[in-house]
Amino acid sequence: MSYPEQAPARRPAAVMLAVATLAVMALGALVFAMIGLASIDGTVDRFRSTAGAEADPGQVDAVVGLLRASVVVSAVLSIFAGLLLVVLTLGLAARLPAARVATWVVAGLGVFCGCGGLVTLIVQRAVPLEFRDNLGTAELLALVSDAHPAWWIPLTAALSIAQVLGYLVVAVLLALPAANAWFRRRPAPQRPASPHQPSTPPFGHPSAAPPYQPPTPPYQQ
Repeated sequence: MSYPEQAPARRPAAVMLAVATLAVMALGALVFAMIGLASIDGTVDRFRSTAGAEADPGQVDAVVGLLRASVVVSAVLSIFAGLLLVVLTLGLAARLPAARVATWVVAGLGVFCGCGGLVTLIVQRAVPLEFRDNLGTAELLALVSDAHPAWWIPLTAALSIAQVLGYLVVAVLLALPAANAWFRRRPAPQRPASPHQPSTPPFGHPSAAPPYQPPTPPYQQ
C-alpha cells in the first residue's frame, strides 16, 4: 500500500538560502534609503555651489526641490520594498505557500525595476538632458549628477545589479524540487491497524481474573 509523500520536517538548504538572500536584500534596501536621506543636504550644497551666483535663483530652487523630492520618493520606495521583503522572509520561514507565490511575483517586478533603473542610469550618464525652451534648466539638471558624492552613482549601479541577481537567485531556489517538497503540505498517513494486533480496551487494561476454585460439595448429613 502506497502512502502520499510528506513534506520534509527540516527546512531544506535551498529555502534557507532564499530566506537569507531576501533578508540581506531587505537590509540593503533600508540602508540605501537611510544613506540617501542622510546625504541629500550635502548634495544640495554642492549643487548650489556648482551652479554659482550667475544662475537664476528661481531655477536653482526648482531643481533643488526636484532633487529633494526624487531622493525622498526613492527612500520611501526603498523602505517599502525592504519591509515587503521582511514580510516575505517571515512567510517563507513559516512555510506559507502564498508567501512563495508572492515572492515569485515580487521577484519578477524587482528584476524589471532593477533593469529599468540601470538602463535609466546609463542613459542619463551617456545622453545629457536638453530642453530647447529653457537651456538654463537643462544645464542645471546636468549639474545634479556631479553634485552627488563620487560613490553615489557606482553604489546605485551596483545595487541595481545586485537586486536583479538576488531576485533571480531567490526565484530559482524556490523552484527547486527540495523547496517544492517542503512547501507541499501533506497530512501524515494513517496506517490501518493490523488484524492480528489485539485491540486495547477503551478503559485501560482489564483486571486479572481470580484463580479457579473447585465447587464445594454439598453438605452431607
